[in-house]
Amino acid sequence: MNQLDTPVGEAAWAALDFESAGAAPGRSDEPVQVGMAVWRGSGLSDFFRSYLHSPARITSAARSVHGIRDADVHDAPSMAVLWPEFKARLGGAVVVAHGAGTEKRFLRAFPLHGFGPWLDTLALSRAVLPDLPGHSLGEVTAALGGEDEVRALCPALDWHDALFDAVACLVILRRIIGQGGLSTATVGELLAPDASAYHRRRALLRTARSAGWGG
Repeated sequence: MNQLDTPVGEAAWAALDFESAGAAPGRSDEPVQVGMAVWRGSGLSDFFRSYLHSPARITSAARSVHGIRDADVHDAPSMAVLWPEFKARLGGAVVVAHGAGTEKRFLRAFPLHGFGPWLDTLALSRAVLPDLPGHSLGEVTAALGGEDEVRALCPALDWHDALFDAVACLVILRRIIGQGGLSTATVGELLAPDASAYHRRRALLRTARSAGWGG
C-alpha cells in the first residue's frame, strides 16, 4: 500500500524537534538539541533526546528561550554520530513537526536521507482550529486539552525542550484525529489541510486593524 493511502491509525508517525544556537550576523544557525518520539498504534514510544555539538556559541536570545548553555553541548555528539538514532525513528515514518522548516533545514546534514512524507502540525492546526488567536505549539496543545498529557509523558521537562516539543506534536496530532473524527482518514488527506478559513480570518483582521477597528 502506498504510504499516502495508509489509514492514519495504521501509519507510523515520528515527531522531530530541534533547538538551535540562534542566528547571528555572519554565521548560519546550528542545532544544539534534538528530540524524537514515535506514535504507532495506541501508544507513544521510542523517545530520544540529546544535546548536539555545535561549532557556534549559543546566543543569549536563544539561551533565554531554551536554557541550553555552551557547556551543555561542548562534549555532546554530532549529528553524524547520531545518524543511527535518526534512521531508526524517522525511517519509514511520516515525519511530524510544528513549523517544519527548521527541522527540514537541519536534516540537510544527512544528504539524500529520504525521510518523509512530512506533516506540519502548524498547518494542520490552522486548518482545524482557524479561530484560535495563535497557533504556537503551546497554544494549540492547550486548546486541545493536551498539556497535562505532555507533562505526564515528559516529567521534569518543559516547553522549548526538544523532546517535550516533539511529544507535544504527537499529542496534538492524536487529539486532532480523535476529536475531529478523522480516524478513517488516510495519511495523504492529512498532509494537505485546507487552511482557507484561517487565511480568510487573518485577512479580515488585517483589514480591521488597518481601518482602526481592531485596536
